[in-house]
This record gives sequence, structure tokens and C-alpha cells, in this order.
Amino acid sequence: MPDAGESTTDRREKLAGYHRSIAGAGDKNTLIEAIQNALNVSAPVGSPSTLDDIAKRYEKQAEAAQDVFYRVQEIAVTGLPDAWVGSTGAKAQEVVSAAARSAGQMDEAIRGARRALILLSDALTIAQSEDKGGREQLREALGMLGSEDGFFDDMVEKDAEEAERLRARNIASAGAKTMHAAAEKADDAAREAARDLNKLAAEARAGKMKTDNISAADRLVLADIAGPNGPAEMNELLTANDLERSGKAMERMNAADQAEFERMLAESKSPQERAYLVKALAAGHDLNEVSEFRDKIHGKDPQWLQRHLTPVTTAGDSMNNEGLNPDGSSVNKDDQAFKGERWSQDGNTCVPSTVVTGRAMVDPVYALELTGGPSGQEDDPAAFRERLGNEQLRVHEEGDGDNEYDFPFGSTPDGMDNDGKTTIANKEISPHTGSEYEFQETRSADARRDVLPDIEKAVAEGKPVPIGVEGTDAKGDRAGHSMMIVGQEGDMLQIYNPWGTTTWVSEDDFVNGRMGKASDKDLPDAYAVHLPAE
Repeated sequence: MPDAGESTTDRREKLAGYHRSIAGAGDKNTLIEAIQNALNVSAPVGSPSTLDDIAKRYEKQAEAAQDVFYRVQEIAVTGLPDAWVGSTGAKAQEVVSAAARSAGQMDEAIRGARRALILLSDALTIAQSEDKGGREQLREALGMLGSEDGFFDDMVEKDAEEAERLRARNIASAGAKTMHAAAEKADDAAREAARDLNKLAAEARAGKMKTDNISAADRLVLADIAGPNGPAEMNELLTANDLERSGKAMERMNAADQAEFERMLAESKSPQERAYLVKALAAGHDLNEVSEFRDKIHGKDPQWLQRHLTPVTTAGDSMNNEGLNPDGSSVNKDDQAFKGERWSQDGNTCVPSTVVTGRAMVDPVYALELTGGPSGQEDDPAAFRERLGNEQLRVHEEGDGDNEYDFPFGSTPDGMDNDGKTTIANKEISPHTGSEYEFQETRSADARRDVLPDIEKAVAEGKPVPIGVEGTDAKGDRAGHSMMIVGQEGDMLQIYNPWGTTTWVSEDDFVNGRMGKASDKDLPDAYAVHLPAE
């Protein structure tokens, strides 16, 4: 009997194998078995009509959301006096501007969800129809073959029997190919819908902060705050995970601590300062640590804050396709640097360097320790380079990384295995996101395709995903490297390379071994990921 619990990727993978088995079957019984196996793979499941009904409801909601956007936008453009302030010092204009952007995003989200459901419904309708046609061909082939041969029947095959078997095999092969194509359509459509809906859900960020300690208007403003460089929608300072964790942290505070934290927010000199205080709380720091951090950043302008506290920023043109370099890497790469010094590895420390930058992305207190030193006030790129290198070596030792000995001068780092990578990701990043990492091999296109929705959901929520890539160098030796997925827009993934750059690659690049675009042609295959557990 078909297994309705199969995933879309399972069906796709099984049918590819059964199609090969049918096409290569050399006798009647083997062919019958392969056809029956293919028929036992479940058909694409789901109700296109139900999806269409939901999409229609979203269409009406989108019209209402658009009306709200126009009304709020009119107020935002007209402007309001600065007299009214919220409990965290968010002036009326900030609130209205944030509300306008939120209303616009709500309109886009509802329309995006409607579009995702319509595309899924259309693809599912086609896939179910094609699957049905393929099954009819398989059943026709079974009818031509009749019952299985016995031991003696199988010993001699007459010319007419052979011709009938080969004709049945051709029909069955065509049917299995059609079923596999249908499974591909259903799988691709399901993953694309999951990707888009997860992204839209993560972008409804203001609602993630479930606390009564600050007003709804102030929560709206916090969710809207972005760094000054790059498009706002690609450089928002607080992720969905930040807002959720900070809200829970505020709910756990006693009355005195709540009042003190609200005072710090209210006295912030910029929206960005407020956002970084909330991000520090979300990273797991107690009120005393947040207070010390606040004293170091208080009154700094948004450019200083972004430079010291945000290791990765995204340029507006960063997704442009500008072709490839001779080494196979993308021409369009963004340097991620502190005053010219890249957030890059020293020596063979790609694994700890990936993790160090990943932690700095989710923990602004840690980022400031690296960029600003003990006082938090330094602005010296050379001192940053030294601190970053020392931290990479510390984390290399923490993960029991390999070393290459060069007597009498000591040793230098020489790589780290996946167990060590899991260890340091869980020691350095997990406490600040609330999610432990689990190692998962992805050594085939199907495995990478299957894990994509989980990667994209984690990244949309604000949890970076370390990956391992590999290939062979010019000498034919294995080459390996560590990188990290830090962003997602549509079918594109933003990759941080600890050589100090970020690059966008497509889902298709990730699945089909073209990850050299983020590094070089020696490193095409994403063979493993470290996924944040739910």
C-alpha cells in the first residue's frame, strides 16, 4: 500500500530509483516487482480547492491591508509634532513611520502568502494529474505482463513473449518517468511554498515580542529599526528570534529591573541604540551586563554603532549577478570589515572563524569586545585584528582543533572535524539564540534539497547556519572549508565566508554543487550543515 506519510523528497527520490529499475529490468519478474514498487509510492497529497479557498480569503484581507497602508502612509508623510512620546522614547513620527512600513509589509505578506498558495495549488493540480496518467501506464504494463513466471517459465522466453515484455517495459518506463516528473513538481512547489511562508511568518516580527512591559507602539518601532547602511528591509537590527527572546526576558524581570530597563530604553539617543540594548537582552545577558554595555554605547551615532556591533551588513546591489571570476567565485562579493580589517580567518581557522563571526552577529556585547576592546571605545582596526585572531585561536582550542607542529616555533591551527564544529557552535552561538545545533550530512542533491526549508526557516528567524563545503584542489586532494548561511531572500541564500566576504548564491547552486561561487571552484559541494534545533 502507498505510504501517505512519505515526504515530497522521499517520493521524488524513490521514483527516480524505480524508474531506473524499470528501464533496466532484464526479465519479467524483475519488471513486475519494479512496477509494483513504483505504484506503492504515494501520489502527491493535498487539496488544490482548499488552497484556492484560502487564497481567496487572503485576497480580501490584502485589500483591507492596502487601505490601512494608504491611510497610515498619508499621516506619515504629513508629519506629526514631536510632543508625543512612547514609554521608550519613540516619538510619534517614529511610531507612525513604523506603522506605515508595517502596514505595507502586512499588505505584501498577505499578497505573498496568497501568491504562494496559488502557485502551490496550480503545481499540485498538474502534479496529481500527471501522477494519475503515469499510474495508468504502469497498470497497463502490468496487465500486459500478466502473472509472475514460475521457475521453469522463466528459463525460456519466446520471441513473442520477449517482444511483449519489452513493449510493457517501455510503457512502464514512460509511466514511471511521468510519475517522477510529477513528484518533482510537487516537491519543488511544496519547498517553495514552505520557504516563502516561513519567511513571511518571520517578518511579522513585532508580534513576536510578547510582553506588556513596553507598549505596542514601541514594539512596532523596535521591530522596524535598521542600520543606516544598506536597504532597511535587509538590515533590520532585531530578528524574529531577538524579539521573542527579549520579550520573554522582560517578562522574567522583577518590577525594579523592568523599570531600570525601560529607563535605559527611554534615555537612548537613537532608535539604533534602543535596538542594540534589546538585542543584548535577547542574547542572554543579565541586566547588569546590559547596563555596562549601555554605558559603552550610549550616545554613539548610528554609523559607529553599526560599525562596532554588526559584523555583516547587506548592500542594496549585493544580489546583482555580475558573473564569475576565473577561480569560479562570484564577482559580486561584499567585504565585511571593521575599518578596512575584514572579519576573516587567521591561518587555517575557517571553522572557529565562522563560529566567532556567527556569535558576534547574534550578540552585540561580544561584537563590541572584539571591535572596541575592554573599554568598548576603541576604533583601531589593528587592535581589532589582533583580538579577532586571538579569539579564533581560543575557539580552535575549545573545539579540540588539529594543529600542525613547526618545531621549534610551536604549532599552527590545521583544521577541525565536524564534532569539534558542533561543540563550538553549541558553546559559542547556542546560548545566545536558544537553539542547539545538530550536525547533518548532505552529501547528495536530494539531501541538500530536503534540508533547505529547515535552513531557510532558521535563517529567517535570525539563527545563522554553519555549513561545510568540499571538493578537490588542483593536485586532486580533498579540499574542505567552513562557511555560514546568514540570509535568505526569495530563492537566494546569503553566504558568509570567513575569508571576510558575503555572497549570494541560489538554492539551485546550493543543491547542485555550485557553492564555489561563495569561495572558489575547488569547493563546490555543501556536504554538511549544522541546523539549529527547534
